[in-house]
Amino acid sequence: MAGSMMGLGQAVAEPLSAPSFGGPLRPIPDPMSTDAGVFGRLHITGQLTGIGNTQTNGIPGVDPRTTDPLVDIGNAQIQVQTTGAPLTFFVQGGVYSLPSLGSAYTRATDVTDQLYGPVPVAYGKLELSPNFSVQAGLLPTLIGAESTFTFQNMNIARGLLWNQEPAISRGVQVNYSNGPLNASVSVNDGFYSGDYNWVSGLLSYAATPSSTITLVAAGNFAESGKTGAATPLAQNNSSIFNVIYTYVDGPLTLQPYLQYTTVRSNRDIGIDRSAKTFGGALLARYAINDNFSIAGRAEYIASNGGDCGVAADCAPTNLLYGPKSRA
Repeated sequence: MAGSMMGLGQAVAEPLSAPSFGGPLRPIPDPMSTDAGVFGRLHITGQLTGIGNTQTNGIPGVDPRTTDPLVDIGNAQIQVQTTGAPLTFFVQGGVYSLPSLGSAYTRATDVTDQLYGPVPVAYGKLELSPNFSVQAGLLPTLIGAESTFTFQNMNIARGLLWNQEPAISRGVQVNYSNGPLNASVSVNDGFYSGDYNWVSGLLSYAATPSSTITLVAAGNFAESGKTGAATPLAQNNSSIFNVIYTYVDGPLTLQPYLQYTTVRSNRDIGIDRSAKTFGGALLARYAINDNFSIAGRAEYIASNGGDCGVAADCAPTNLLYGPKSRA
């Protein structure tokens, strides 16, 4: 279920632009709102979703066992935001799970506690002109083809390529839009490290009403030894490049994309060997009608480098499932 959690007044005429929806769920076309004075209109929307999971090939050493069936909260979140003024804000809060391929499932309460907390996204946005805007706070990443939360995507679980990407970053972002061209540049803390040493950039062009090409580049300009549940050491010191193509024709959505990541060695912060990954994915969705759709994905990713060989005073650099692994 996704939509307005409560009505405060007269409805606006079109869906809200945030959060983004790329899957079977869609924002409601007439969310309820109320007047917020100098901040324009105030809106409250939200999502309540559940998730069930079982698998035959479990991950060793994980408790509870990953082959056991489970039921959990997918999302219990609300969004409070303003629109229609030069200065607006967006706040998203609640509980969420972030299932991803190739990783053991972690329950929503644990994910919320260990990763981005009960308020994962919150930012203010200043419209400088019809073409330029600046936003700052807890920002969704510019990187990759998939968004962070399950209700935003065509597939329930995020993919193998998504596992190499930051999901939420703290920082400042400048946006430019002119017809079919959109561009964004952000200075942020990458994988939620607290060190503002990443730059991310996105450039997209709608070549036709049905097709869009997107280029993404991101990386750190100063290496960091920070590590944690949301801050994997190697990935937080990586550079990431995406080429994403999106095709939409009526009920059919196709989204192939390529990704390359690279990590430099730096023994001072615990990265003894350089490593890289290269992957490709195809995301697809077909809407049977307004209420039902079928989605699927095909992905491949391989890692290279990171192996210590016979060196005794070396720790391998693991970006995937060990040096030179693939999936």
